Formats: sequence, structure tokens, C-alpha cells
Amino acid sequence: MPNRAFSREGTWLFPPTLEELIPADHVVRYVAAFVDELDRAAWLELGVAPDGAVRGALAYHPRVLLGVWLYGFMTGVRSSRKLEAACRDQVSYLWLTGWQRPDHNTLWRFSQEHRAAMRTLLKRTVRVAVRTGLVDLAVQAVDGSRVAGSAARERTLDADGLAALLGRTETAILELEAQNSGGDDPPAARLPAELEQQTALRERVQEALARVTDEDGPKRTNLTDADATLQKTRNGGFVVGYNAQAMVAGVRPLEPGGPGGLLITAADVTTDRDDHRQLLPLVAEAIAVTGAPIPLVLADGGYHSAANLAACEARDQAVLIPDPQAPRPNAPYHKDRFSYDAETDTFTCPQGQPLTFQGFDSHTGGGPQIRRYRASKPACDACPMRAACTTSTTKGRSLTVSPDDDRLRAHRTRMATDTARTDYRRRKTLPEPAFGILKEQQAARRFLLRGRDNVRAEWSLLATAFNLRTLARIWRSAGRRRLAPAA
Repeated sequence: MPNRAFSREGTWLFPPTLEELIPADHVVRYVAAFVDELDRAAWLELGVAPDGAVRGALAYHPRVLLGVWLYGFMTGVRSSRKLEAACRDQVSYLWLTGWQRPDHNTLWRFSQEHRAAMRTLLKRTVRVAVRTGLVDLAVQAVDGSRVAGSAARERTLDADGLAALLGRTETAILELEAQNSGGDDPPAARLPAELEQQTALRERVQEALARVTDEDGPKRTNLTDADATLQKTRNGGFVVGYNAQAMVAGVRPLEPGGPGGLLITAADVTTDRDDHRQLLPLVAEAIAVTGAPIPLVLADGGYHSAANLAACEARDQAVLIPDPQAPRPNAPYHKDRFSYDAETDTFTCPQGQPLTFQGFDSHTGGGPQIRRYRASKPACDACPMRAACTTSTTKGRSLTVSPDDDRLRAHRTRMATDTARTDYRRRKTLPEPAFGILKEQQAARRFLLRGRDNVRAEWSLLATAFNLRTLARIWRSAGRRRLAPAA
């Protein structure tokens, strides 16, 4: 077939308008609508004067700058320099800014000044969905993911490593001072660049060494980001970063046959290496944001603990969490298989041998007393199942009983029911896909900011952008019908 005429020198007889450049159902239009609906109170909550200053040079409207950041985080463009390039090169950003091109310094200053306050936008996206009746509040699931920080692993050092680095730095400073102290020339107004860098490094190393040698301080610290910690990943490796947490709910279609989705109802970042302490705060935040109780919370085994189960029970909060210590089908000698006789205060093993009370474990300190029971060594030596029951070669089989055992056993029994198994399978459809979208489509495999407060703001903006993606998809499927505004 013949080729179309082609030329890069063509001109428009009538230039197109901005409206013609972007399809009517483009998601950037929903971002603009979301920002445009912010009232004066919302802008003041963000610390922004929506009317601008009375005097001075003309500034970019906050609607422009906030819209660029939100749309950038939705599309995986998260640095101020990349956003500057996008505002120059990409039609959707040009439409969003009204053909204005804010530079990276302007974008960065806006983010730096308002990033902490922008955490309130996450609550706003949730309330839009809740008021529209989209969120399935019956079941929510919490999970965490290790996200690398803006710091190199080799910069994480213990006291010995920091002391050695401090020694090398002191030597380098002495050598540089000697190089710059010769002759009769007057001293320079400023330190030479290399000497200034080494001096600043010495100060950072001294501060880091003070942290790790403090009695309550960490054993090691990172020189680039002092808040980042070594986090174990699922593949067995380690990253220097943070433990990012999210509570996720399902979103129903606005109309039959329309798309559903996922919504992050609470988000936080911690430096903890495990998830135990994050369950209750995430549940409380999700309830506060949605304004409704959560009939059922799902969590993986990383959140399982007797303390969490007790706290949920005290709050009448139904929760399903698998117990990593639950007996497996191929573990017939788990302590749950041993029967207890309260009259004689003894346990009986599956082979019929008694385990008698031996006393309390001495290592419990001020915590709850743990009772220990043990079978006789001759009985265990004569048992043909000894190898499957115990690894001790000097004593008989023992087991311990804590005051929390009844609660743990009751929860394990509930988790084994068909109803609980069916409900728990929903967890795989909630936080796991959400983290996948955040990392793959929103480029959230690494934080760009440093320090826990800044990283929390960055994670909150990622969660806000994630929710906007969901709301924009529903808005588009519903013929661009206006969704209910947040309260």
C-alpha cells in the first residue's frame, strides 16, 4: 500500500486547544478534578495559602505543583528533575499544568515544605471512596514490605568499623591540612573542597559512633541515612531500608460489570525488622480514617503473637493470623498432641508416657511464668519414636506451658476451620497485589528521601497515588461521573 505523506515541518492552520490534546477519559483529568475540589480549608491544612502572596514575583499556583506531584507518583515519576522533564516533554503533564513548566527547584521546594502535611491526602482519598459506597469494609488485610532506602549497604558500620573509618579520616585531614598550610599566603576564606568533605565526614562518623556506643543505641548505623536499618528480604538477602506497612481493603465496582480495585486505608513506615508491633496501630488508623469498625482483619504469620491476639480480643477485634508454630500434619509430636490431666498436673505423650512438672524456667525474668514438664530419660530411651519426638540425647522430652497457651491454642483451632481458611484466602487478593502495583508501576522499589519522617511522607504519597489510580479507573468506567467529595 502507498505510504502516507510525512514531514516534520508541517504547521497548524488552527492550533489545537489543550482540551483536544488529552482524551476525555484520561486519568490525568481525574487528578486535576481531585486537586480542583480541594477547598480553602483543605489547602490551609496543607500549609498552603491558595490565594498566593499579595506582593512579590508571580508564583506557580499550588494546584499546578500538587497536581504534578500526585500524577508523577501515580505514573512512577518521583524525582523533581524527572518531573521537570515530564512537564516539558509529556503532553499529559502539559495539560495538567496549563502549558506551564515548573523547574525542579520549584517542585522540590514545594515538596520539601509541604510533604509532611500532604499525608492528609491519603485520608481524603479513602473518604471519597467510603462516601461513594465503594469500599468493602467487611474485610481488610495488613502486610509489610521491605523497601530499600537511599543508602548503600557498605555504609552500615558497627563500632569497630566506625572507629577504623574515623582513624582513616583523621589521617586524611592531617595530610590535607599539611598540604594547605605551607608558605606565607594568608589562610583561605573557605576550606578547600576535599578538606571540607573530610571534615564533614569526620563529624558524621563521630555522631554515628556516639549512637552505636550509647547503651540504648543500635549496634550498627548507616552513615548516609541514620534511620535506615538492615532489613531481611523474602529471598534471604538484606537491604538497607525500611519496613513499609499498609492496610488494604477491596473496592466494589460502581456499576455492575465495572472494574473494582484495591484501596489503602492506612499506611506507615517503621525501622523494625519484624511486623509484630505494627498490627494494632494500622488497625486503629484504618478505623479512624474510614470511620467504621473492621469486622475482620487478615494478617500473615509475621504479626502473630500472644500479645496481639490478647489486644485484639480486648478490643473485640476479629483477626485471622496463622501461627508459625502451629503443628504441621507431619509433626505428630507437637505439644498440642500431648494430653493434659489437671488433677495430676501431668501431660501424656502420644506414646502414653507421662511428663511431670519440673518447675519454672529461670530465664523468664519479670514476664509470665513458664512451666516446664519432662518425661523420664529411660522411658524416652526405650521409645521407638524418640528420634521423631526430641533431639535431646541427655534428657527426656520436655515441653513448656505459658499463660498464653490456651489463647494460642484456641486461635490455632479457629484457623483450622473451613470458614477461617476460606476467609483467610482473601488476604492474597488484597495487600500482595497492592505492593506489586506500588513497586512495579509506581517505581516504589526504593525510597528517594532519607530519614524516617521524610520516608513516611514519601510512602504516604505513594499510597495516596495508589488510591487515586483506583478511583480514576472507576471514574472512567462510570462515564466520568463525579465521585462523592471527601468530607
